[in-house]
Amino acid sequence: MRHKVRTVAGVAAAFAAGAVCGPLLTSPVMSALAQDGGRAETYRLLNLFGDVFERVRAEYVEPVNDRDVIENAINGMLQGLDPHSSYMNARSFRDMQVQTRGEFGGLGIEVSQEAGYVKVISPIDDTPAARAGIKPGDLITNLNGTSVQGMTLQEAVEQMRGERGSSIRLTIRREGTPTPIEVSLTREVIRPQVVRARLEGNDIAYIRMTSFNEQTETGLRRAMTQLRSQATGGLKGVILDLRNNPGGLLDQAIQVSDDFLEQGEIVSTRARRAEDAQRWNARAGDIAQNLPVVVLINGGSASASEIVAGALQDHRRAVVLGVKSFGKGSVQTVMPLPGNGAIRLTTARYYTPSGRSIQATGIEPDVEVLAQRQDTAGRDREADLRRALRNDGAGTGSSAPGTGAGAGAQNRPAVALPPLNLPAGLSERIQRLPPEDQPAFDLTKPETDFQLQQGLVLVRGLAAQPQQPQRRASRQ
Repeated sequence: MRHKVRTVAGVAAAFAAGAVCGPLLTSPVMSALAQDGGRAETYRLLNLFGDVFERVRAEYVEPVNDRDVIENAINGMLQGLDPHSSYMNARSFRDMQVQTRGEFGGLGIEVSQEAGYVKVISPIDDTPAARAGIKPGDLITNLNGTSVQGMTLQEAVEQMRGERGSSIRLTIRREGTPTPIEVSLTREVIRPQVVRARLEGNDIAYIRMTSFNEQTETGLRRAMTQLRSQATGGLKGVILDLRNNPGGLLDQAIQVSDDFLEQGEIVSTRARRAEDAQRWNARAGDIAQNLPVVVLINGGSASASEIVAGALQDHRRAVVLGVKSFGKGSVQTVMPLPGNGAIRLTTARYYTPSGRSIQATGIEPDVEVLAQRQDTAGRDREADLRRALRNDGAGTGSSAPGTGAGAGAQNRPAVALPPLNLPAGLSERIQRLPPEDQPAFDLTKPETDFQLQQGLVLVRGLAAQPQQPQRRASRQ
């Protein structure tokens, strides 16, 4: 997740010769460094890096590309810290910017890879691909006459993206069609639909968010406006579906949370230095107008999704239903390196309004409901990842190893959440486990979505009770 952008100076070139990066040092400074054992050791290790680099260049069995070796070394350094810190070369950095902007020049298809070909998952409505009749399940075998066999999925996607108005020719193999299909498409500006919405029973707003990019909060507001106009008898409640949403931009998570809150803290972050701690508060205005809200989460709900679920849960603005979330409670800062991509560095942990750190623990649902009888089987979470940051025990005054002396001082005791207080008998009406004959879960088929069905029972039960003002957990 991007927290903020900082610019730092590149250092790779100086490493190549085992040199010290930074300002030129005068003799008195060098003398002082010699007396500083810790810093002198650091400089010795940088020289060691330079020695190894030169040995690889001179003696590896095949010639090496200097840039590749340096970039691999930088990436190894960052990936050795935690699962979410990494180096992005210039191309990867551009791809990340495209994804977070939420729009790009392309064809409008969601794709995966199968048997070496590019498989169409779904065309996006009102895009060149949809208008050309491309269908789910189609296999793209050639791009401008060149086979996609041997390409990575990323390489194929890059070829299909391009400037608005430019053209590309696709060769498609479709089941039931004996001969390949040739389609010429003209690229347009594509805005992936990260917010999908519909009415359930003409009175419940169902809103699904698939990620948090620059279009998410705008899409949420648009969806609420449209659904309110379609509900002829008025809306009775809202279901916010964050399942399998891997997160994205911190500012979008804050805005989405703010849309449902009238006041109080949304999220705070605590970094290595106490002065870098930040806190965001809600402004007045609830787009749901105090209607009951149910948030759906699962083990694939991570990062920005957990910020939203945690904020609405702590303020008792929503009831969280599903299974425990992924548990990614860290913030990554993207730091551009001019002309050389960027680094993504973990710089802080975030905390819910009540003071909970969910790093490696996740958001526990208020009402646990499994999607399938083996809902969490085989699913890794943050705590299972190699080198994952541990939970720092917010409120205990302890700090995680390597977080600096100031980190523990920032901890404020977590406070207990207000009681849930579901209407009498409602909890007993919600089934926690799907029946044996429950159809296989398919997100596109509401009748197979057991968690959604129970979410509807919950939100309708809440809607039948007199509306209560928002209550919140607060810290001093």
